[in-house]
Amino acid sequence: MEGRVMKSTGSWYEVLGADGKKYNCRLQGKLRLEEIKENNPIAIGDRVELLLDQDDASIEEIKPRDNHILRQSVKKASHRQVLAANVDQVLLMATLKHPRTSPGFIDRFLVSAESFRIPQLLVFNKKDLFSAEDKILINALQQLYTAIGVTVLTISAKDDEDIEGVKSLLTNKTTLVAGHSGVGKSTLLNRLSPQIRQSVSEVSDFTSKGTHTTTFAEMFTIDDNTFIIDTPGIKEWGLVEMEQQEISDYFPEMRELRLECKFGSRCLHLAEPKCRVRRAVEDGTVSVSRYTSYVSMVMGEDNRK
Repeated sequence: MEGRVMKSTGSWYEVLGADGKKYNCRLQGKLRLEEIKENNPIAIGDRVELLLDQDDASIEEIKPRDNHILRQSVKKASHRQVLAANVDQVLLMATLKHPRTSPGFIDRFLVSAESFRIPQLLVFNKKDLFSAEDKILINALQQLYTAIGVTVLTISAKDDEDIEGVKSLLTNKTTLVAGHSGVGKSTLLNRLSPQIRQSVSEVSDFTSKGTHTTTFAEMFTIDDNTFIIDTPGIKEWGLVEMEQQEISDYFPEMRELRLECKFGSRCLHLAEPKCRVRRAVEDGTVSVSRYTSYVSMVMGEDNRK
């Protein structure tokens, strides 16, 4: 019987079977791959084949993935972590403060999704706390990211109308939800369905950072065709499987311009002569903040700040 992985806790997997029942499964020994470069060979959202034996169930086959979204493993630089597989879109929840989501973190997340051609939603939460200056900044960010094809919302996770707006974008899709601890992911999920009861914590006044309330990634059912994948709060986002020359491919505003560079696809848009991308930064076609993020990625800089 076919099923879909809903939760992973160590060596156990919770799988939603085609019969609508949930099964606690282990991975069959023949599927254990010693040389695999992923921390989690089976990811949330994977479609699998189940072997049922009376009250026991095991995973005997992993179906080919439509896509997946991954980042560099925090513990092993040579490994990667698959956050989810077979998703229709990703939703990054961000906040201007308490805690602050940096433009660099936002851009790394969007680039990772864009590399797999996964549509992106960017949701700025806590609009009820915005100052006049915050509102000016959020308007600029909305214009910036909307212009490159990202769907942008500004919400308060406590507002019923805002929740309905988010829900309309999630209907009939599988959506990965990510963000720093404390941005309000759990509050949003709890509001989307009474069946979801994620723990919620306050942001520390001293550090302006949230504490981890989600310890394992988990997929929740909103209705028969709508699924939400919650992930633990993410401090940093390390890129994987990207060569320097290809990173500009995943910046929509740079993708076509790079073909006009003197050195074409070999141009890194750093100090090369007659670089069309750098000229676009100078004339305002490409934003300075996005270009700064691009340079940081090409140079392999740390993105935890």
